[in-house]
Amino acid sequence: YNGSVPAYYREVYEAIRCRTDERVQVEVFQRLLQRANLSKAALGKIAEHVESTDGFLTKLSLYKALALIALAQQGKQPSPKLLENCIQELPKPQLGEPSDLSTLRMQPAQEDVLTLSETLDRLLARDTVQVELIPEKKGLFLKHVEYQVTSQHYKISVYRRYSDFDVFHEVLLQRYAYRMVPALPPKRMLKGVLTSVSEREFIEGRRRALARFINLVARHPFFSQDELVKTFLTFSGSDVQTKLRDTYKKTGDEFMTNRTATLAKEYLPTDIQAQFSSSRELIRNIHNSFHKLRDRAEKMAERSKENATDLLMFGRELSSLGSDASSIPSFASSQSTWGAMRQSLKSLSVEFAVLSDKAAQQGRREEDDVVEKLNVFLDLLQSYRDLCERHEKGVLHEHQRALHKYGVMKRQMMSATVQPKEQASVEQLESRIVQQENAIQTMELRNYFSLFCLHQETQLIFTYLPITSHILGAFVNSQVQGHREMGEVWNELQPKLGCLFIKKRRQKHCD
Repeated sequence: YNGSVPAYYREVYEAIRCRTDERVQVEVFQRLLQRANLSKAALGKIAEHVESTDGFLTKLSLYKALALIALAQQGKQPSPKLLENCIQELPKPQLGEPSDLSTLRMQPAQEDVLTLSETLDRLLARDTVQVELIPEKKGLFLKHVEYQVTSQHYKISVYRRYSDFDVFHEVLLQRYAYRMVPALPPKRMLKGVLTSVSEREFIEGRRRALARFINLVARHPFFSQDELVKTFLTFSGSDVQTKLRDTYKKTGDEFMTNRTATLAKEYLPTDIQAQFSSSRELIRNIHNSFHKLRDRAEKMAERSKENATDLLMFGRELSSLGSDASSIPSFASSQSTWGAMRQSLKSLSVEFAVLSDKAAQQGRREEDDVVEKLNVFLDLLQSYRDLCERHEKGVLHEHQRALHKYGVMKRQMMSATVQPKEQASVEQLESRIVQQENAIQTMELRNYFSLFCLHQETQLIFTYLPITSHILGAFVNSQVQGHREMGEVWNELQPKLGCLFIKKRRQKHCD
């Protein structure tokens, strides 16, 4: 347009633009429109002519909007055509003092950004990822273990090695240092003598842990949408590790890409530190309790397996007792009954084998349904504990160090101005101080963003808490099913025992 821009436009723009951005948030602009006292029809017309991208208006879009508001307030049609005829200054809208308008920006949807509106069911529905073992044999030895990773969400299977998981974990942690990235299980068993059984158990335990890791990641509200996760679950090219590293290099860490990162301080409640301390204490106690629950559940599953072995051995012992064909001396009163009983004892071992099988199934159910669900939640709780430590050791510690370094430089500068030194070295020191000031500012922003993420991750832990009812449900169901199935076998076995005693009684009558 030919008309010049009134100073008022610039003042309004400065009052309502984002602090870290040249643009204006659409929500803020809409609040500005409400102050224009125009009809709905006029507001609709203005909105039609104002372009926004990704929820933001550019400076020029805002200027155009201000001119249209002014036209509408003068009772004219708010159309860009009218503005083209403007040769002098563009019309000035009546929106109040620019200094009052900054409050529009101060009320960013306070809750919306910080609060997660998630439920456990929604989190669990994001994806379910299966991780299956594909052993690759080289002669007699297990050379590498490959995993088939199948995502329900992407409806695709890919093949991954442990080293792929390792690189994925590394880049995910770099990208989301301020969020709960679950730990990976160790690559190898701790040094020591391995029997083939313990190696097999180790590999199975690692498979389960990798499955828990990838499911927690695929269900995380921020990770699940990320290109890194999509690459890991869907990329079927030859070198997934390079692809993951390149994907990370393109995006950088979350502080660089999250729109609210530099505004985190504005969204945080004033008592954030106190809130964090009390939540952390509560979560620590929950963590300890779940640890104990898992240990007990593991013992129960272990006992069910031991029970299976004992029942099987008990049955075998009965069988070998019944198979002993040695003759009984004629003076033994039970001579005739023992022969008959021996036959029955042999057949009982079949029932005990079935009982043993049921007990083993029960152990597996307790492991797969109960212990595994407890382990998922424990992995999440552990990643929260790790995150709290990262926050304290990493961000806060770095910030402290940077402030100390800044203090040292300032003192050097003071002494340099007192004692005459070469101009060049003073200038060098000055530029280093400016650099350090910038670094401190960035660290402060990162510190607030770290707290912001921590607050969201704390909410996520509480969102996962109802998993307790899933765990208890699985526990009770596994017991009901196990006891019912075993009860049926014991009931079938009982009449067969009765038959042993009946034979004995009949014998007495015969005598």
